[in-house]
Order: sequence, then C-alpha cells, then structure tokens
Amino acid sequence: QNTVSAIVTLAYDCRRPEFFYPHAVAALKLVDRGALSASSVGAMHGEIGHTQFLPGNVLKYGVGSGNLRDKATALASTANFLKAHGWQPGASAQANLGAIAGWNDASNYQQAIARIATAIDGE
Repeated sequence: QNTVSAIVTLAYDCRRPEFFYPHAVAALKLVDRGALSASSVGAMHGEIGHTQFLPGNVLKYGVGSGNLRDKATALASTANFLKAHGWQPGASAQANLGAIAGWNDASNYQQAIARIATAIDGE
C-alpha cells in the first residue's frame, strides 16, 4: 500500500482516527525530511520497513536518518523502541511482554512473538 495514503485514510475514515492522526502527521513530516517519499509503499496500516514501524514511532524512536528502508536503521530503531518500552536484555520473552505489548496491543501477537523468541533462544 502507499504509506502516506494508507495512514492519512486511516486518520480520516477509520474506527480509531485519534490513534492514526498523529501517525499521519508524522508521515508527512517524514516526507518533508526525505526519509519517506510520497510514493513509498508499506503495509496496509501505514507501517514502514521490515519491522513495520508506524510513522510516529519513526519520529520518536528512529535512529540515524530514520530511513527504515535501510535494514540496519530499521533494526536499530526497533531496538531503541523496545528499550524505551522496558526491554530487559537477557531476560526471557515472557519477562519482556510489556515491551512487546508496546509494539502491538494484541495479546495474540504478543504471545506469538514470545513463543517464537523462546524457540529461537532454545528454551
């Protein structure tokens, strides 16, 4: 989906405009800064890059240029976000559910991430 179009549409015509409006403004700021173009594509809710950051989170937690099309920038920005939401290095995924919840409010998503992380860690 076109990132700017998707997020602006959600800010205007959606069941949660108060959630998406700040992200729509952030997307326009990212276009202004050159970190996003008017023709950039992403996910259907305006998420950017392979870690699916919302535009407001790019402004708040993005590192470097904020260009999440760059994988190193996307991963560093994601780590910055998780750290700001209480991620404890070395702790289990279950212990870090609060940080994961900051990323996505859906409990099914949180549990899936925790299970995948546990499997990756070999626990």
